[in-house]
Amino acid sequence: MPSIPTPEAVERHPHLGEACPEGWVRVDFHSHTMWSGDSTTTPEELVECVAASGIDVLCVTDHNAIKGAEALVEQLPCRVVIGEELKTHAGEIIGLFLNERIPQGIRPEEAAQNIRDQGGIVYIPHPFDPLRNNLREDVLDQLVEASLVDGIEVINGKTSLQSLNRRAYTYAQENDLAIGAGSDAHVAEAIGAAYMEMPDFETPQEFLAAMRLGQPVGHFYDPPRRWKPRIVPSTAD
Repeated sequence: MPSIPTPEAVERHPHLGEACPEGWVRVDFHSHTMWSGDSTTTPEELVECVAASGIDVLCVTDHNAIKGAEALVEQLPCRVVIGEELKTHAGEIIGLFLNERIPQGIRPEEAAQNIRDQGGIVYIPHPFDPLRNNLREDVLDQLVEASLVDGIEVINGKTSLQSLNRRAYTYAQENDLAIGAGSDAHVAEAIGAAYMEMPDFETPQEFLAAMRLGQPVGHFYDPPRRWKPRIVPSTAD
């Protein structure tokens, strides 16, 4: 289990000072590491910030990659869900509980079916947010109509307009979708800016059921990235 959040972590993410219900866990559904290409967060930085954040489960959802998530399973002081945020021609889709990387550029319905074929969960990040590479609304509607969406992100830590998060929550209610929340962290300090408090789980099916019982928590967190010297290991292996 992670250590007790530090005062600095609570200052960044004030909800982390509150107790989580017994038998429940805090799950950050959406995070990025140096394997993403647009993040330089190293494993060492993640270890420190995850421990400080109070997060129990981190979904590592690098862009078009799962190698980092696989490597971090044994390194982080929390449980890791292997995920991928993959780009389709109509926007991004996240797959959770993956065993294999899904290639980018495929059609959204093919991506969703690939996730399902792996026994994973189809999760739609930052819907309706034009500043993110959100899935096109008409395509989202088509996937929902085809029963190819499991859950939708109702709090994204990089979505600055709360009206967009509220719209996502309303859409989930109207379409009977499970809900999730994630920091979308591209720097280690942002881990835990948004998360779900939900019943503990063991399998993807239990995870999905817990999403429907959980409570999203979080806030906007996207400060300017502070420069600091670092050596980022190669991710080409």
